[in-house]
Amino acid sequence: MKNSFFRFLLVGVINTIVGLSFMYLFLHVFSCSYWASTFIGNVIGACVSYFLNRTFTFKSTTSMSKSMTRFAAVILLCYFISYYLGEKTVTILFAQIPFFEKKYVADAAVLFGTGFYTITNYLGQRLFVFQKRGNTEPILVNEEGGHQ
Repeated sequence: MKNSFFRFLLVGVINTIVGLSFMYLFLHVFSCSYWASTFIGNVIGACVSYFLNRTFTFKSTTSMSKSMTRFAAVILLCYFISYYLGEKTVTILFAQIPFFEKKYVADAAVLFGTGFYTITNYLGQRLFVFQKRGNTEPILVNEEGGHQ
């Protein structure tokens, strides 16, 4: 498996199973709110994700303190953006399609948020947390070849 995105997806499957299991456990068994359930589940999944992505996905040699700080920042940013978008998307979608029952909004929002989170988290981990040392290639380049 040479491509880091495919390794990231494999780690993501493991971390998603762990994280979603805890999200739904806190949402349905402990009757926590949407935000509390997704946050707790995400933190647990993030711990699994950090260690697997550091060693398996990106094979990072970045110092643990530096990468852990960046990892936490990316995780938090991705969490708030993704689960906010998930909740808003599902709320709008359920309002437009009358046969969707309102009682499933939180469950569907968790799934949508998880999809958004996967994409934003990969980009953040790849480009900011576990970047290769000595990589001098610009991340974003405009048409003239300069940095944006």
